Amino acid sequence: MAKIAVELEQALHARRINGEAGTATARTIASGDGWRVNDVICTSGPDDLPFEEQHHSVSIAIVVAGTFQYRAHASAAELLAPGSFLLGTPGECFECAHQHAAGDRCISFQFRPELFERIVESPPRFRPQRLPPLRPTASLAARACAALASESSWEELAIEVAAKTAQLANDVDVDHAEPLPSAVARVTRAVRTMESEPRPLLELASDAQLSPYHFLRTFTRVTGVTPHQFTLRARLRDAAVRLATDDARVIDVALDSGFGDVSNFNRAFRAEFGVNPRAYRRSLV
Repeated sequence: MAKIAVELEQALHARRINGEAGTATARTIASGDGWRVNDVICTSGPDDLPFEEQHHSVSIAIVVAGTFQYRAHASAAELLAPGSFLLGTPGECFECAHQHAAGDRCISFQFRPELFERIVESPPRFRPQRLPPLRPTASLAARACAALASESSWEELAIEVAAKTAQLANDVDVDHAEPLPSAVARVTRAVRTMESEPRPLLELASDAQLSPYHFLRTFTRVTGVTPHQFTLRARLRDAAVRLATDDARVIDVALDSGFGDVSNFNRAFRAEFGVNPRAYRRSLV
């Protein structure tokens, strides 16, 4: 995960040095009959105008670094943070903006509507436009990140992403109330801080100039998860990527991921991914 974030920072640094406007660059990393996976790095920031586009296929993008605001089908704008899934329906217009921080990176799965319908056995139409970082999607997000640095079956992963996302999207309540821009700005700053360095809730609330209770409610409303859930899932994703991409000992992965006790790490990992770290590593061989 660190390498994923570093490559985004390098792109942002190059943009600042060259004095260029922000752009979104998509690199196709896998494709097949009716599906494609793109690695998308966007360097847009607060000084760039929001850009409008249209989904030409079924789109499921996993945010792996950075943040941005996403609005589709006249709904309230949503904050997309690491671990979130962006959901797009063919023919749907959408807008992306980076009003409060620059840059993001996504792994974007694109499906022709007829293939998607074959996979999920229902028409390709999403009610929500975002899935927050959820436990049921944790393994998919980690495997997608790991696949950037290893030989993996993108086709199998794409099918699982389509099926699981469609299932979860049917169970998500759509909140049509849009949070205040000031709330989104505060939470965006908190997320960016938490990406680089985990911080206690009281410190994050103080930085946001909110009471701890108000900050907790605001963060959960904007991101869909609590600060603790966001931080824990980010640490566990990092650990899962390490287990998949190098041969470090489990105890070293646990300590490097911020867990002071390997037994606590094992319990948290099993709760998130359904298996212990060693079994998770074996399942990917």
